[in-house]
Amino acid sequence: MFERRIEEAGLNSWPALQQHLFDGWVIRFARGYTKRANSVTPLYPQLLPIEEKIERCEHFYEEKKLPVIFRLPSFAEESQALDQLLERRGYRYLDRTLVWSARLSPGPEVDDAAWRLVPLESWFPIYRQFSVRYMEQQHLHRELLERIAPPVMYAALYEQGVPVACGLGVLEHEALGIFDVVTDPERRRKGYGRRLVVRMLNWGRQRGAQYAYLQVMDTNQAARRMYEQLGFQDCYYYWYRVRE
Repeated sequence: MFERRIEEAGLNSWPALQQHLFDGWVIRFARGYTKRANSVTPLYPQLLPIEEKIERCEHFYEEKKLPVIFRLPSFAEESQALDQLLERRGYRYLDRTLVWSARLSPGPEVDDAAWRLVPLESWFPIYRQFSVRYMEQQHLHRELLERIAPPVMYAALYEQGVPVACGLGVLEHEALGIFDVVTDPERRRKGYGRRLVVRMLNWGRQRGAQYAYLQVMDTNQAARRMYEQLGFQDCYYYWYRVRE
């Protein structure tokens, strides 16, 4: 199933500090940095009773003093039943997120002198400058990036020598994942994000990627319009159930 391949590539491309496979569920811990790296994702058919598994997961997160978070992909067979059970147990619904994909057709290399590949040591301060999310936990972000096993692209776009946008690409076999795309808040709506992503897609295409994928919040209309113009289409979606 294509959706499952994309999901597995995404989990590998955004690693947790700890990961545990439990009866078809992937349980991830990263000391609280992002819900995606600190949640339970059902991927494969189960053998154990579902309520017993929920209680075991609750115990795992309680031991680490973390909120209990379930991340439910729309393609997973048990997501709907699990969602209903979690709602009855008091878990609240959060953050419907779209996963979009695009086929990468062969084509000539796109030249853009303003686009550069930079080392993590140079890229990370640019990202921190443009993004205010999880500011107090950025040291954990850096640690997660250092754990990515597949080939990684740290990209930045410059205007007159000054960085204006940056993004992260991870090549997992034939799939290119696009993450952490952010533009200087004072220079948005000038096409910098689009230019950056076009060059990132070309980087993946030149290295054998057959398709690209990314994640975008359902409510982020500006990003959705941009990615749709670049040929991305719905693949699946996921949502969270959280017990504080």
